[in-house]
Amino acid sequence: MSADITTITRAEEATPAEDFAKAGPPPGMRRRRVRAATLLTPLGSLGAAIGAWYAVSYLLLSPARRFLVPPPQQVLTVSFLDRTHLEPMLQALWLTAQVALVGLLIASVLGVTVAVLMSRARWLERSLYPYAVILQTVPILAIVPLIGLWFGFGFTSRVIVCVLIALFPMIANTLFGIQSVDRAHHDLFTLQRANRWDRLRKLELPAALPSVFTGLRTSSGLSVIGAIVGDMFFKQGEPGIGTLLDVYRSRLQSEDLFAAIILASFFGVAVFALFTLVARLAVGSWHASADRP
Repeated sequence: MSADITTITRAEEATPAEDFAKAGPPPGMRRRRVRAATLLTPLGSLGAAIGAWYAVSYLLLSPARRFLVPPPQQVLTVSFLDRTHLEPMLQALWLTAQVALVGLLIASVLGVTVAVLMSRARWLERSLYPYAVILQTVPILAIVPLIGLWFGFGFTSRVIVCVLIALFPMIANTLFGIQSVDRAHHDLFTLQRANRWDRLRKLELPAALPSVFTGLRTSSGLSVIGAIVGDMFFKQGEPGIGTLLDVYRSRLQSEDLFAAIILASFFGVAVFALFTLVARLAVGSWHASADRP
């Protein structure tokens, strides 16, 4: 009997190590682990990509064909560390950034406005939404020559291409967010005799903010793509990064071509990260997406 009591007592007395194992690491340690994983995972994938790049350059290509995929250190020394090569690319990227941001601004304002109008009346949604879908499905390269004929081959046409590419995600996500408001919240506003303007301003638009910013992040990347496509086709005025990509491709300047692609990619990632941060600040902690690390 005494042996049984001793066994039970030992089972009830947990050591500090056992308590730690059951409770798990403290919140501060968990946060540090999450941050470390968030940092190390992209670095690991970047290292794998660079390793694959080296493998293609040195293992799959002969020295005579290595110009097709120059190794990373050659791109670094020839294009990024040489000001005569880097400065034209930075100037072109700045012009492309202006086109992309202006196009994104117009697409955002226009998309939210159209979505709000469609949410006010079912007949407006049935009338306008098919044309928004057509904008998304029509091959943009097929209508680029028409845009050049109608609006010229300069800055305006590049912005129009950005708007056409970036508009649909703003319309679709904003409309989805407005239409997804909880019915109980609508009933509460009905009990308070709120008019349509108060319902839109105080309920529907705030509730739709996560969806709006999802569309904004998507449209930001599409706007960068549209600016680069516009650069390639509309070459009047100062050259954008897309213009330089086309020039480097035709001249077989592989190092500069890779460097321009990397710069354009980093710009797209920076724009996406910027609007992700803006979304976190605007939405705050009340939405479930704020809980993600």
